[in-house]
Amino acid sequence: MKITKLRTEQVEIRLEKPIRTAIHRLESIGCVLLYIETDDGLIGEGLVWSMGTRRLATLEAMIQSMAVKVVGRDPHEHAGLWAEMWGDINFFGHKGITLFAIGAIDMALWDLVGKAHDLSVCRLLGQTRDRIKAYNSSGLWVSMSIDELQAEAKGFIAQGYRAMKMRLGKPHVAEDIERVAAVREAIGPDIDLMADANQGFTVNHAIRLGRQLEPFNLVWFEEPVQAYDLPGSARVAAEIDTPIASGETEYARYGFRDMLERGSADVLMPDLERVGGISEFVKVAHMADAFDIPVSPHVYSEQSLQLCGALSNINYSEMMPWFAVLYNESMELVDGDMLIPDRPGLGFTFNPDAVAGIRVNA
Repeated sequence: MKITKLRTEQVEIRLEKPIRTAIHRLESIGCVLLYIETDDGLIGEGLVWSMGTRRLATLEAMIQSMAVKVVGRDPHEHAGLWAEMWGDINFFGHKGITLFAIGAIDMALWDLVGKAHDLSVCRLLGQTRDRIKAYNSSGLWVSMSIDELQAEAKGFIAQGYRAMKMRLGKPHVAEDIERVAAVREAIGPDIDLMADANQGFTVNHAIRLGRQLEPFNLVWFEEPVQAYDLPGSARVAAEIDTPIASGETEYARYGFRDMLERGSADVLMPDLERVGGISEFVKVAHMADAFDIPVSPHVYSEQSLQLCGALSNINYSEMMPWFAVLYNESMELVDGDMLIPDRPGLGFTFNPDAVAGIRVNA
C-alpha cells in the first residue's frame, strides 16, 4: 500500500450562539479536513481546527507542504514518517502550525493502518478497556447567568453525564466562587465537577481563588495562568490542594517533559493537533505514567476515544460536541461513560454530505 495524495478541504462549523471564556470569544470553529489517499483505495482521515476561519489557509498550506515527505510511502512507516517530518520542520520550529500539520497527518496514518488491518487504533495500541468516564465540556460558560448555569448543569445530568466542566474568569474571586457554589448546589456532591480558567488569571489571583475553591471538591482546576508560565503554574499547584490540569497548548514530548520536571500540572491534557498526533500523544502519556501523573485528552473527543481505550493512565474523556456534525458515526454515552468504538481505524468517518454543506467557499 502506497500513499498517492494528500487531499484537504476547509469547513466552518457555526455555533448556535457565541461562546465567551476568560480570554476568548468564539462564534465558529474552522477545520481543515485531511484525506490521505492510497493506491489500494483506502483513505485515512485526520483534521486540525482553529477558532474561526481566518488562518485555515495557512494550516492547509502547512499540511500540503508535507506531501513531499509522505506521498509514495507506506502508511505502516508512520513512526519513521513522524521522525522525518519532525526533522523537516526544524527551520520553522517545533511548536505552532508545524506540529498541527504533523498531528493531522499522523492521525490519518494511524486511521489508514487500522483500516488496512480491519482493527481499531485502540486494538493496534493494545486495548485496556472498552469505556471511559466522560465529562461534558460543552457549556457552563463565563457569559451565562447563575440561573442558566444551574439549569444547564441539571440538563447534563439528565443526559446521563456524571461529570462536567464549568468556566471561570470573572474579575473578582467572589463572583467565581458564587458561580461554582451554585453549580455544586445544583448537581449535588456526587457529580464530578471541573473548573477551567482558560489561562485568565495571574498567579496570585489563581492561588487566592484556588484556596477558596477547596470546599467544592473539584476534580481539577484547569489552566489557571498563561500556558507559557510553567513556573507560575507550578506555584499554583504547590499552594493549593485541588489538582492543576494543563497542557492543551503544549507541544510534543519536550514541552510535556518540561511540565513534568517543573511540577506545573497534576493532570496533563495533550491536544492531538498540538502534541503531534497519535504517535506523540502515546509517548507523552507513557512519560506521564512514569511520574504517576494522569492524562486527559483535550477536545478531539471522537479520535481520542481510541487513546482512552488503550492508555491506562487516562482518567477522563472530554465530550465536546462541536465536531459531531462532521461524522457518519456518533459517540455513545452509557451510565456516564463513553464507549470505545470497535471500528477500523479511528472509528469515525467524515460524512461527505454534511461536509459539503459547511465547506468554506463552497
